[in-house]
Amino acid sequence: MEDNSTPLETQDNNRIVPVNIEEQMKTAYIDYSMSVIVGRALPDVRDGLKPVHRRILHGMNELGNNSNKPYKKAARIVGEVMGKYHPHGDASIFDTMVRMAQDWSMRYLLVDGQGNFGSQDGDGPAAMRYVEARLHRLAENMLEDIDKDTVDFQFNFDDSLKEPTVLPTRIPQLLMNGSSGIAVGMATNMMPHNLSEVIDGCIAYIDKKDITIEELIQYVKAPDFPTGGIIYGMEGVKAAMHFGRGRVVLRGKLRVDTKASGREQIIITEVPYQVNRDALCDRVGQLVNEKVVEGIAHVNNESNNKEGTRIVIDLKRDAIANVVINQLYKHTELQTSYGINNVALVKGRPRTLNIRDMISEFVEFRLEVVTRRTQFELREAEKKAHILQGYLIALDHLDEVIALIRASSTPEIAKNSLISAGWGLDEIQAKAILELRLQRLTGMERDKIREEYDQLMLLINHLKELLADEGKRFEVIRQELLEVKEKFGDERKTEITYLDDEVSIKDLIREEDVVITISHLGYIKRTSATEYRQQRRGGRGAIGGKTRDEDYIDHLFVASTHHTMIFFTEKGRCYWLNVYEIPEGDKTSKGRAIQNLIQLPPDDKVRAILDVKDLKDEAFVNTHHIVLCTKQGVIKKTSLQDFSRPRQTGVNAITIVEGDHLLEARLTDGNSEILLAVRSGRAIRFEEEKVRPTGRGAIGVAGIEVDDETDEVIGMICVNREDKSKTVLVVSEKGYGKRTPIDEYRITNRGGKGVKTISVTDKTGKLVGILDVTEQEDLMITCKSGLTIRMPVNGISEQGRATQGVKLIRLDENDEIAAITKLDKLEEENGNGLHTADAATVNPESGPLPSNGDAPAASDSTDQPGPGLDPLLGIEPTENE
Repeated sequence: MEDNSTPLETQDNNRIVPVNIEEQMKTAYIDYSMSVIVGRALPDVRDGLKPVHRRILHGMNELGNNSNKPYKKAARIVGEVMGKYHPHGDASIFDTMVRMAQDWSMRYLLVDGQGNFGSQDGDGPAAMRYVEARLHRLAENMLEDIDKDTVDFQFNFDDSLKEPTVLPTRIPQLLMNGSSGIAVGMATNMMPHNLSEVIDGCIAYIDKKDITIEELIQYVKAPDFPTGGIIYGMEGVKAAMHFGRGRVVLRGKLRVDTKASGREQIIITEVPYQVNRDALCDRVGQLVNEKVVEGIAHVNNESNNKEGTRIVIDLKRDAIANVVINQLYKHTELQTSYGINNVALVKGRPRTLNIRDMISEFVEFRLEVVTRRTQFELREAEKKAHILQGYLIALDHLDEVIALIRASSTPEIAKNSLISAGWGLDEIQAKAILELRLQRLTGMERDKIREEYDQLMLLINHLKELLADEGKRFEVIRQELLEVKEKFGDERKTEITYLDDEVSIKDLIREEDVVITISHLGYIKRTSATEYRQQRRGGRGAIGGKTRDEDYIDHLFVASTHHTMIFFTEKGRCYWLNVYEIPEGDKTSKGRAIQNLIQLPPDDKVRAILDVKDLKDEAFVNTHHIVLCTKQGVIKKTSLQDFSRPRQTGVNAITIVEGDHLLEARLTDGNSEILLAVRSGRAIRFEEEKVRPTGRGAIGVAGIEVDDETDEVIGMICVNREDKSKTVLVVSEKGYGKRTPIDEYRITNRGGKGVKTISVTDKTGKLVGILDVTEQEDLMITCKSGLTIRMPVNGISEQGRATQGVKLIRLDENDEIAAITKLDKLEEENGNGLHTADAATVNPESGPLPSNGDAPAASDSTDQPGPGLDPLLGIEPTENE
């Protein structure tokens, strides 16, 4: 029997199409990746939303779940969105909606939630059946005009409904709230920004289409995070602005408080974006247990929803807060970096965008929305005007129309009769006339129809003008953006800190002269120099600083905010600090512990301060020296070049022998004469060349001979030998002072006893300060009680070396002078003429000395004001006194 069947191989070959497996895998994977990229992970550059966010907002809008309506259960919203638009599971929809309602996740909320939506400490939200939500007012501005054919719609997953491909947002959502997502082969991580700044940038682009990125950065300065914090350095941010990729370093915000017991606390008031507060506390505790971070006694998270973030770190008694803070920045999420990767969909394709690209794409989208909205409104207005025109024709032939309708047996016959009546009516108008209510035929209603028609014609002309002129459409966009800014704009939450090597401080800090004060217990602050009013000699004084019990002002100095302060401690260490970094406070504030600004050991304290304009000026630093002196009369000179490279931990400036400490520091140009004064009333004058330059680690040489263990150096001045305008001003601890020509002090070799500079008596007290002054300067005196007085130097009489001087300030019993400083006179016009300063400070550890019996007693008349000066002046307290 013959077998006619076809072999199996032949049948299979007819059905199987051979393909290249490599090409098949490529095609399938590319299709999958594009589906993820376009349909899930990346935001659209126009409205800044991923599909799930867009569908939630659209679904809530379709539900009528607006900001002025009652809240709806989250479960109902999730069901609506999942059933109609997003069939990917309820968890993803609910999690997305929750995030849009968390003020620590979104810079600007899109959903208004009611109930437990989680916390910044990592607590999860309640189940969707327990919480409620509605659209936020801001989100409604993203949905406005969606029913005016402003955007395209597409079929949903089962082709039963239509959903928008993009929202017609009035708000630059992509920049405002940012976005993050991981697709296939690419990812996006866009930072949130301040709405007001972004709108300013959009308006700047509208005004100047060829605006540069550098110009845009003047408006959109940097990311602005919902949890605040401090951006530390702008280099990575500017890279992202220019190229779409960069890095932002964010630090938490904190302050240092002192408890009543004297121990310090670090209070963290803001943590970086997306940092879990409980996890941060746990990490700090772990570092303490592992002894990575020293000096922390206790850490506690005291944050709550009402008062916000508050993490309290108690320090041990000997801990230096500034050191602990730096360790926390290094080892914990208190300092966090974020990679910026601005990838978004542009016309359906992923693209890396710079700041100008994002703004231009949004503005161009708004132009398209406004154009389509205007076209829609024009069509609707023309349709309505066409019907009203038919009404007007019918009203002009009212009797004939009524008769014609009454004579018609059916509506269709009546419609055809109206069309063929010869009045120019078409089918739409005829149908509208037949549907006209009889009440519209009254005289008043007829007038309303005519008025409505006239108004519509004006609107139509306006809409046509808009469509004909692109500039007018841009003006509409501009006005709508300004309305959004007025409604929802706010101040920045995140501060910006520029690193020294990124930008000139002069470009950021307003230059002004400030008074810097340091108290005996080490509290420092800066105050505008204009807060100190000038008074006559003998005045009562003003409160210059509130201090703690047994504390008083040790140093008072005037400097520009653009300068650098060099601090010298009694143990011979040197530290640097920019003036603008010193915390600002009013005259009566206490200030901040200096250990929190420089890494000063607890057993050391600042003794001398120098104000240097620019340490990077090589010509200046190579031609200047720093002269140091100690309380035992040792003097030393070192090139400023050795102090021109600041180190955070400080450097050694002079080697101090046991029982001595550094007292004073002066900046010289090599052509000075040096005067040293001691507490017992003597002073010595010698040339600067007598002190040869030595390195920072040297001990120094003898400057003046100190009488005994109770005597000590109280000050040093360095006067340029060519400057003949200077006089030597000395002040005693009980408020007596005088000026003496410098030539009365003969030039000698260093190391001698010197000559008498003031007559020390029980009435005057010991010598406490020496300054070189001119008549164009003012003297500022600060007492241990905090009292401060400012007086003109030319009101202090010139007297010989051996006199006791005149009374400069009236002191309370048991009060003494703590510091004296000189400063330029205030200009009478604007009161801001301060430019230079020099200071003499008291050694608070000095004990009383017996009066010098050889000193001639001054006449009692020296207690009275000098000739031409008013009697003692009282002052009216200012508001903060």
